[in-house]
Amino acid sequence: MEPDELICTDGYYRHASSVIDSGARIGAGTHVWHFCHVMHSAVIGERCNIGQNVFIDRDVVIGNGVKIQNNVSVYKGVRCADDVFIGPSVTFTNVTNPRSFIERKDEFRPTLIKQGASIGANATIVCGCSVGEYALIGAGSVVTKDVKPYALVVGNPARQVGWVSRDGEKLHFTREGIAECPRSGNRYRLSGGVVTRI
Repeated sequence: MEPDELICTDGYYRHASSVIDSGARIGAGTHVWHFCHVMHSAVIGERCNIGQNVFIDRDVVIGNGVKIQNNVSVYKGVRCADDVFIGPSVTFTNVTNPRSFIERKDEFRPTLIKQGASIGANATIVCGCSVGEYALIGAGSVVTKDVKPYALVVGNPARQVGWVSRDGEKLHFTREGIAECPRSGNRYRLSGGVVTRI
């Protein structure tokens, strides 16, 4: 077998160096690259791309069309909806006050990454947070609270600095609360601190 050869199993592809535990479910067209470990009871959707050296814990649910870049550990309690992008070396947590000498598996807090959201390289998502649809988390940010749909957040701790379109382009709202995506031409309304596509 060639070092870069992919093995097709049940409609998905995995590199020979990766370990897929019995009981894991992986959708058709998904690629699992070098040195990954997918634990039993993990669910990965169709057409996903799982980069090198990714760990996916038990009971994690990954939607369709998700891209997880290199060196990411997705721990129990994390759920990613369809079309989520997780940049290289993003960090997830599942306990807020860990101690090596105290068992806290019954205290895991869920993290939800909603449809189309993108998380930049080296960002940290503290457990218990929800990242809204099509939100964009800047590289290196530390997310400690919920992020609104279409929000652009940066920094440590992460704070909102603007809004982005479904295409990831910055939105500039008029006094009437209307913005147009420069890439797609789609229009958005900002009302009451909430952005919706119109």
